[in-house]
Amino acid sequence: MIILSKLADYGVIVATHLAAHSDRQINAAAIATETRLPQATVAKVLKSLARAGIVAALRGATGGYRLARDASEISVAEVVAAIGGAIGMTQCSVHEPDCERHDFCPTRPHWQRINLAIGQALSAITLAEMAGTQLRSAKRFEFSVEQIAPGFGAQSLHTCARARIQLH
Repeated sequence: MIILSKLADYGVIVATHLAAHSDRQINAAAIATETRLPQATVAKVLKSLARAGIVAALRGATGGYRLARDASEISVAEVVAAIGGAIGMTQCSVHEPDCERHDFCPTRPHWQRINLAIGQALSAITLAEMAGTQLRSAKRFEFSVEQIAPGFGAQSLHTCARARIQLH
């Protein structure tokens, strides 16, 4: 199971909300109310999204936030990376290894391929698609562990014989 950080999840919710309401500037308080997220969390998410160039802010009485680019040009992967940094299933696949098993771990070489597949899947979905403002593409990504990492197999995953990532 892949679990995004709660903040990255909220980032996707906020960015999708802005995509769904691209006809208006929305302030942080309104976004918090409309998405039912805590205002402090929305403010933190918006700051990260602005720093990454995903949202633009306008100050003043009629100010607020809006997407900096068209929603069809911003992927879910870009939003997740803006909030949580590099996308990875394991610590060793994203950062310098700090695991004592690094030099002899039989699964380590395969995580990069798995991360690449996940990144491609998240990159294939835009905020426009998430907001329902664009027809979803007919692309369907389906990967088995054997396709991504031959030899990784069920014994390394203990109870999982196959893992699939599907985007419909």
